Amino acid sequence: MEKFAAVTLATLLVAGTMPAPVYAANPGGGAPTATPIKHLVVIYQENVSFDHYFGTYPFATNPQGEPAFFAKPGTPTVNNLLGSGLLTSNPNLLNSENGAGATNPFRLDRSQAATADQDHDYTPEQKAFDRGLMDAFPASVGTGDTSAVKNVGSAPAIADTTGLTMGYFDGNTVTAYWNYAQRYAMSDNFYGTDFGPSTDGAVNLISGQLNGVIEDKNPGGSTIDDSNGGLTLISDADPFGDTCSTTTGETVRFGGKNIGDLLNAEGVSWGWFQGGFNLKLTNSNGTTNCKRSTTSAVTGVTEGDYIQHHEPFQYYASTANLTHARPSSVSNIGFTDTANHQYDINDFFDALSAGNLPSVSYLKAPGFEDGHAGYSDPLDEQNFVVTVINALQKSPEWNSTAVIISYDDSDGWYDHQQSPIVNQSATAADMVAGQPSCGTGANALPGALGAAHAQGRCGYGPRLVLLAVSPWSKSNFVDHTIIDQTSILRFVEDNWLKGKRIGDGSFDVLAGPLDSLFDFTREGDGGTFILSPSTGLPDQNGRGGNGNNNRGW
Repeated sequence: MEKFAAVTLATLLVAGTMPAPVYAANPGGGAPTATPIKHLVVIYQENVSFDHYFGTYPFATNPQGEPAFFAKPGTPTVNNLLGSGLLTSNPNLLNSENGAGATNPFRLDRSQAATADQDHDYTPEQKAFDRGLMDAFPASVGTGDTSAVKNVGSAPAIADTTGLTMGYFDGNTVTAYWNYAQRYAMSDNFYGTDFGPSTDGAVNLISGQLNGVIEDKNPGGSTIDDSNGGLTLISDADPFGDTCSTTTGETVRFGGKNIGDLLNAEGVSWGWFQGGFNLKLTNSNGTTNCKRSTTSAVTGVTEGDYIQHHEPFQYYASTANLTHARPSSVSNIGFTDTANHQYDINDFFDALSAGNLPSVSYLKAPGFEDGHAGYSDPLDEQNFVVTVINALQKSPEWNSTAVIISYDDSDGWYDHQQSPIVNQSATAADMVAGQPSCGTGANALPGALGAAHAQGRCGYGPRLVLLAVSPWSKSNFVDHTIIDQTSILRFVEDNWLKGKRIGDGSFDVLAGPLDSLFDFTREGDGGTFILSPSTGLPDQNGRGGNGNNNRGW
């Protein structure tokens, strides 16, 4: 297993624990910070690999009748499917184990935005890596849904096989994201902290620790023995005690701390804002309480607005709001009261309008807009993300705000880049090395509750999308620093908490910094870049773009 030891050492050297530079704080109010960023907004979406959205960036097909994208001269090189021959001679086409799903990557058109969900559990994702060959995606995570693509149109027949996992969108569909990348900064080296699905990614975002499950009701395979008598989460399970959680399926609760505990200790305002969390509202279709739902005009699927296993703070007794109690007032949003920092997505817009934007805000869209294949899609997702960023750009807080657009997992969509293995695991569920292992497990991080090490946390997982949208972002910049979901956690710790870490085996001790995405040596330009939520193109009436109405710069 020398391969794993070498990769781990190299990654630790890159993503070391040297303290972040200290920058002058912005003089404008709020909690003291190490950078001019006084407000961090994390838009945490669902289930997208990097190549799935940026596989051919910055070159779009530009068919007639669709939003067109033309890259700015000097756009930097991105580690994607271009320039490597992977579009036309891909190992997933050449691997006979993929059967009828064997294929090169192929473009999904804007008219085919509604796709089937792929397999993205802990073990199948590792199997798709096939010992680093990255050639077993159709065989391991392709679902073979025969209704895979709505409005199939000119989509190749392979889209109705397990080969759908190889599909990607370009700048004619994920137009806003490509335009944000042109104006601001993105990473092409950002990974899920561990392999696995939504709950894993959500909990890693706030604690960097999937070990320390202290309650597992109706066990159904979402946890695994950590080899020290404890449990590690490796799949989706609802939060124990949430009034909207399953009453018959698996529910879990974590011990230990999360970033909310650390922010509370320092008196820093924060909140998690999620679609459907307010159970007192009634939607236009008559749904209310935990059953509030919306039907997407793109997918035709009706999905619940609130998806409980996407809400990570509900898994910790210290930060949970299990009854979905409402905040005592708009002015108290971000501060500890009956809501305990857990809110509806509408509360975010109310707080922003009232001039009460918390220092740290985590946003989870209503289900139909969260980007999760099967019930959401890139076009509904774009509507949500652009609406949020436009509102922020029109607010007085914009000049001291950074927005991080990021994801919880890959959904199993193909990405060609093997992730560095910085934390080993040796359980029956670990298959990244081609046999039951992810290294020897000897260098596994400690457990959450005092154990010497905790198995079941093989990582980093698949490569995902991360964009930094801010007046302080570097422009048209691609960062190659190795980072993961806990790099967002580290940014909060470094900016507001003087580098204090979660401890107890959290991945934050390994996390690379987000610093390279920003330039804090200059004044934030305060400019805005308003896009259309429907097309993703610059809005010429909102100071977006430079007059070239198909160009995002």
